[in-house]
Amino acid sequence: MVDLKKHGPTIALLFTMLVMLSYGIEWIRVTVGLAMDAVLGPFIDTLGVPFFVMILILSSITGLYSSLVQKYTIDYEKMQETQAKMKVFQKEFREAQLSGDEKRVKKLQGKQERMMQDQLDLSRQQFTPMAIILVLSVPIFFWLLLRLPEVGTPVAIASGIVMPFLGAVSLSEMAFWIVPAWILWYMICSLTVSQVIRKSLNIGGL
Repeated sequence: MVDLKKHGPTIALLFTMLVMLSYGIEWIRVTVGLAMDAVLGPFIDTLGVPFFVMILILSSITGLYSSLVQKYTIDYEKMQETQAKMKVFQKEFREAQLSGDEKRVKKLQGKQERMMQDQLDLSRQQFTPMAIILVLSVPIFFWLLLRLPEVGTPVAIASGIVMPFLGAVSLSEMAFWIVPAWILWYMICSLTVSQVIRKSLNIGGL
């Protein structure tokens, strides 16, 4: 029987990689997108909700469940405690090195290994919430890609928005370099909502 406590982070990491690889498989992307369209499609087709507003709504939902998943799967108290201990340790280690106290440096090096292991455990702990968030987020992205208007079409032009520093842009076009405007808009909305939620729930940073 698999020890989930011990191997859970590794399984979550492998699962995360599989989910990300599914992005490049068209039939999976389209199938999932069509399934999501049965639920989300009517908001655009029947209710007439603009595409950029749907991105705002979905990114806000993403920010909400991402914050909740992280709150209940990551031990933030332990994380902050470990970070504080590491900060104190680094100061002590630096002082020992500068003073040339080899005996103290050797003693602190033994302590350093234990602290590095604690940090590694905390880093591995984050793979599980990452996998959960991906499972919930990927179908949303597949649907957005399915319904994203083609560049240059009247629908794409009509779905354009005014963004800071960029002016009026179509969500189907590139905002800058290789970043599409719709991805940038999604990130802005999600990060903004996430910050409000994390503040209200007293969730620390990752």
